[in-house]
Parts: sequence; structure tokens; C-alpha cells
Amino acid sequence: MSSVETVIWHNPRCSKSRQTLSLLQERGIDPRVVDYQKTPPSAAELTRVIAALGCTAHDILRTKETLYRDLGLGPDTAADHLIAAMVAHPKLIERPIVIHGTRAAIGRPPEQVLDLF
Repeated sequence: MSSVETVIWHNPRCSKSRQTLSLLQERGIDPRVVDYQKTPPSAAELTRVIAALGCTAHDILRTKETLYRDLGLGPDTAADHLIAAMVAHPKLIERPIVIHGTRAAIGRPPEQVLDLF
């Protein structure tokens, strides 16, 4: 078994997040569960995870949230501003995100995270 920690940024109210957590547990993976809305990531941590995902800050935003529009965010918003918005308003972060070592994946669909293992 790997000594690399697995973490899931989890929202217990989200069905995809619950499905992803169950999928991991069914495969014997016991991730550290972080309710990212109660314990939001820091800007540095969010930056690291975005790099691990291989995407942009805008790619992990929940663009259908009313807050996204209310804050005037968009694809042309500077990355540091988007990251600051996600730190201040973690509900804007797409969920769930599974982090395994230096790699990460968004669980949409949940099976997508299995590529990390």
C-alpha cells in the first residue's frame, strides 16, 4: 500500500461527492475527508491543487452558482482574483476534488478519480 496520502475535498450534501467517496472506500482507499466549505483551502493550497489538476483556476469554478455572477467573475478574471474568491467563498469550488500525492482529479464523473491510483 502506498504511503502517499489521499484527500477528498468533500461536500456531504453533494451526490457526486458522496458517490466519489463511496467509490474510493469500496476500493479500499480511505481518504482524509475535508469538508472544504467548513475548512476552506488556503490560496497556496488551492494554487497547488489547480496545478496538480493541470487546469486553470476558472476551470474549477462552479460557474452556475449565483455567487459567480454576483461577484462579476468570468473566464477573463485574473487567476489570483479567482483563487481569492474561492478561498472567501468555497462553495464556488467544483466538487469533489481528490488529491493523491502530487496529482489530483475532479470526481465528475466519480470514476474519473480512479486514474490517480
